[in-house]
Amino acid sequence: MTTSSTQAPTIAVTGATGHLGRLVIHALLDRGVPAGSVAALVRDLAKAEDLAARGVVVRHADYHRPETLAAALEGIQSMLLISSSDMDDRPGQHRNVIDAARDAGVQLVAYTSILNAGTSTMLLAADHQATEAYLRDSGVPYALLRNGWYTENYTGGLAQSLPHGALLGAAQDGQFNPAPRRDYAEAAAAVLSTDGHANATYELGGDQAVTVSQVAAEISRQTGQPYAYVNQSVPEYTATLTGFGVPAGFAAVLADSDAGIARGELSTHSGDLSRLIGRPTTPLPDAIGAALKG
Repeated sequence: MTTSSTQAPTIAVTGATGHLGRLVIHALLDRGVPAGSVAALVRDLAKAEDLAARGVVVRHADYHRPETLAAALEGIQSMLLISSSDMDDRPGQHRNVIDAARDAGVQLVAYTSILNAGTSTMLLAADHQATEAYLRDSGVPYALLRNGWYTENYTGGLAQSLPHGALLGAAQDGQFNPAPRRDYAEAAAAVLSTDGHANATYELGGDQAVTVSQVAAEISRQTGQPYAYVNQSVPEYTATLTGFGVPAGFAAVLADSDAGIARGELSTHSGDLSRLIGRPTTPLPDAIGAALKG
């Protein structure tokens, strides 16, 4: 199923009803890309009714079902492959999309990878490293958008953690460069809608390096509530997460990601994000303030 449009889409965004995908589409429209030139690739068409109402072309696409992808990519020149949120064989899901893009003649596949994927030892990086390698070998021109941590990783769970006055983790005093999803979305929109990005790699993160303790302190300042970072060992934090009901495998990945912060693996001084969006990245206080306002 596809919504009708008088204009054939040339830019596609996968996972378009997710947090990042929806922001990318909004950023494309804000850049002046005609809505009819944008295809939102989604598993559930009903969730994209608001995008269709703005004139965006909505197409059915499922990473798990390669037979849905050829029609979804018809006429597409550049696309954003947002990494799957389904942790079951993510590289396999991504390969399905990359193969379909190659067969459809897509001229640029931008992929949302992870910051410092070339050197990262984080468990979370392994699927991204496999996807990057497959994309390079596919023959399709690519852009690697190696996204750092989202500010929302800390503000998204405040309803649960703020009443307890503690932000738990295993990041020690490691520095990292968070930015809100909107900044990363604007960067993706810039890559999709302008030339000169073929076979480029962008290390994306906020301009400001911070620690998790500083994030917690800023949240405390803005909410007026006691809120502090409590560091645990990786095994302790893994056990804490499983105690909260997080599946054991995912808990291990999350705790290991904090260990990656402690090692500096989510830190960057590249400036790529601010250059792509044409402005300084959103300062941490502003990002937290916006998140707290909803």
